[in-house]
Amino acid sequence: MSEAVVARSAKLGDDCVRDIPRLLTKEEIRNLSQIDSVKFSAAALLEYALIAAAVLISETWWNPLIYVLAVIVIGSRINGLGGLMHDAAHYRAYTNRSLNDFIGEIVALPTTTSMAGYRNSHFAHHRELNGEKDPDWTRNVGLEEFHFPAPPRVVLKHILQYFSGFKIKTALGGFHQNKETRDIPAAVNRARLFFFATLLVASIVFGFWKLLLLYWIVPLATVFLGIRYVRNVAEHYAVEHEHVLNESRTVIAPFWELWLIAPWGLNYHLEHHLFPGIPCFRLAELHRLLMSREPYPQMAHITYGYFSGLLRDCASTKHDDPVAADTQAPALATSKP
Repeated sequence: MSEAVVARSAKLGDDCVRDIPRLLTKEEIRNLSQIDSVKFSAAALLEYALIAAAVLISETWWNPLIYVLAVIVIGSRINGLGGLMHDAAHYRAYTNRSLNDFIGEIVALPTTTSMAGYRNSHFAHHRELNGEKDPDWTRNVGLEEFHFPAPPRVVLKHILQYFSGFKIKTALGGFHQNKETRDIPAAVNRARLFFFATLLVASIVFGFWKLLLLYWIVPLATVFLGIRYVRNVAEHYAVEHEHVLNESRTVIAPFWELWLIAPWGLNYHLEHHLFPGIPCFRLAELHRLLMSREPYPQMAHITYGYFSGLLRDCASTKHDDPVAADTQAPALATSKP
């Protein structure tokens, strides 16, 4: 199945077309790139278990507060599954690529995304980082919520709109309508349609449609999309856009923020763009290593806290609208990783 899943865009790979600083040796990259399938499997099972536990607790001891907490937990764990899907899209889940792609599609289901389609769009994003051929970047051009600098009250207003579900058409519609996302094999498309149709019919016949609405659709349309908006801003907006070391950002944050917004190494987004072949479980180690290598500590965009440092970055006039994507970086020793 893996060869079939690799559509046109994904076949071009995830290497950035711009120069990457030569920060690691080939041996270091090889060591950090080792796949840990046991960790990946355990992480996926944990996310699904937390979702099941939230549903069980809410249904057993129902009250509005417990339900709201369940929605937060479920929405954040759908985000966590999206993070694991992201690793599978980069072939970092299992060494067997057929298994990698099969499990990748399973962990992607709660997000409504096909991993194969996400891979196409995401690889194009990696290659054409923040440029006119980057589908993730161009999708947000002209949207007010991605225009910076902006005062904290404006950023918080946009965050509230996403968490309230008012931006579902913008968030899900924009992603699912892009041509890279929709370029998936017919077999994958048929399997997804069969699954969702069967789930819908079964929920009506057996009477659990309300559970799907309360514990999937509501968390997906509110908390998940709210978290994804915060992550989108954190990953590529309100940064200097001068060279590859500040086209993305890394966020160092307390555990509760990482658990809610950026589990499984999603906060190390800059490191991921530099070395997309390194699994999420090794990104913290990669970050520590890069911080010991010049000029990374001086030139990397590192922010402290999603609800503190990120808001300050969004308001800073130093992080105005991006310069052209082909702006030349300062002199750096470069190579393709």
